[in-house]
Amino acid sequence: MHLLVLFCIFLYFVGVIQAAPTTNTTCTTTSDSFEVPTFTTRTIWSIISSSVLTLFACIYSAIHPNIPSPKDSPDGIVRRRLGIMIMALITPELIVTWAMRQWFSARQITRQFEKLGYPNVRSESEAKESVKASEQRENSFLLPFAVLAKGVPSVLLFLRHFPGALTSWAKRSTKAYFSEKSEDYTWTHTHSFFVLMGGFMLYVDGKPNHTLQPDEVLKLIREGCIDAPTLTANQIHDKSKGNAISKGLIMLQVAWFIMQLLTRAIYRLETTQLEAGTLAFAVLNFLIYAVWWNKPLNVQCPHPVYRKPTKPTPNNHIDEPRDPESYQGVVWVILGPVFVSIAELIGFPYIRTSRKLRVPTFDGSISLEGSDKRVLLLSGLLMATIFGGIHCMAWFFAFPTYQEQVLWRMSAIAITFTPWLCFLVGIIHDLIPHFVQVVCILTAVVSVILYITARGVLLVLMFTTLRNLPPDAYKAVSWTSSVPHL
Repeated sequence: MHLLVLFCIFLYFVGVIQAAPTTNTTCTTTSDSFEVPTFTTRTIWSIISSSVLTLFACIYSAIHPNIPSPKDSPDGIVRRRLGIMIMALITPELIVTWAMRQWFSARQITRQFEKLGYPNVRSESEAKESVKASEQRENSFLLPFAVLAKGVPSVLLFLRHFPGALTSWAKRSTKAYFSEKSEDYTWTHTHSFFVLMGGFMLYVDGKPNHTLQPDEVLKLIREGCIDAPTLTANQIHDKSKGNAISKGLIMLQVAWFIMQLLTRAIYRLETTQLEAGTLAFAVLNFLIYAVWWNKPLNVQCPHPVYRKPTKPTPNNHIDEPRDPESYQGVVWVILGPVFVSIAELIGFPYIRTSRKLRVPTFDGSISLEGSDKRVLLLSGLLMATIFGGIHCMAWFFAFPTYQEQVLWRMSAIAITFTPWLCFLVGIIHDLIPHFVQVVCILTAVVSVILYITARGVLLVLMFTTLRNLPPDAYKAVSWTSSVPHL
């Protein structure tokens, strides 16, 4: 961590030294005495490096993967991580939806464990209902999406109470993160994230048996098969490879990238297509970091939970997931990993939602409440619209050829509206005769293929359009280079 900080400081001073001699002070004022900032000249390398570093932070550093299986090889872990990165590059909205779904699931699990008095778990008949005030505190963070789901009249009331709720949430998060109560075994939001990512592994006769799901943990504790795992939030954070400083550095890089693009827009300097595409990733990155702030990063080993030797085998207590081989799996092999990931995320019944020694990446085994499902769906569509809309901002950018401009516009429209088309198909799917449902399924498949193709075209154009940039694209506002960044 210290090496990372020193490396960032080194790159910062290198950037300042390189930018200093190129300052152009020939034009500092206009005829109406309006102060114009000085400009520096940037190179094609600086454009690519800042964009690629920000893009890397969005598709790698911001991703909080689940815990791998003890039997996974290093190559297998790397391949799975590369697969997630490719998924984040092609369908970043899916990553945001995954993060938000885990946030909702973690909140739901936290309520359940608090209601049962963990670590002294009570029976369900003795459990008390959760307090409404605590639910309101938990809902305060994603309240904007809930407001939109309920309707426009709630907006004014939300604007009135949101500043206070945001301040209270920040104070509670800071106090919980820096808490010195190392022996506090109270179940927290961090515990919920930890169990969702496969953090508790059941050991039978000294060997790993399977990862424990939240309901299984409670069931085995009630029946005396295991002791309640005594793991504090601080101990979980100690397993994490990221902390507030490392996450703050990445957020600083993303914030700087957005800031310098805003200054270019204010002073009407040309922006490249690569920067516009990276901006779309940067906007979604803030939400990912916000909902995953309490989730441990890159934990490699789960916490062992040992079965008591005097108790019967835990297979009597565990509901085995459905066997996906009972379904025509060939269909999913043809459709590809994107369809499987979406199916896992929504908890499709024919997709295995729990594996023996690790939790699948896009786990949808936790059934969400009705209101949470609506908010999650609305949020996913909203993020897809924002992501595509930012690409549409490059509608009138300078392109090397007219054909490339048309391709960019068509692809930007495609990634903006195809998620809504799939949403409409899903709504009318159950309202039409069975023979017409085949048409809806084919429409959804074609829409996904069109989306992936459009994303690929945009990714290619982001780099190919750099070959012929207008002169203003090489100018930069001088003071932005003094802000710490990579």
